[in-house]
Amino acid sequence: MALLGTIAGFSLFGLASRFGQLAIQKRNLMDNLGGHALAIGAFGFAGYWVHQYDERTAVILARKRAEIAERR
Repeated sequence: MALLGTIAGFSLFGLASRFGQLAIQKRNLMDNLGGHALAIGAFGFAGYWVHQYDERTAVILARKRAEIAERR
């Protein structure tokens, strides 16, 4: 469930950034829906990557903590 939440959160942020971009340019927010899909997909992929990175670093940190506790 955390993976889905991370991807959805990043995707919504991508959509909001696309809306912000179009608002700065004073263009219609529903002008190019393909651009919205691209922003959602790119930010969703970034969210997936961040989740995977977080999982890998948690495993590495747990291993390092176990090594430190073993040495004490």
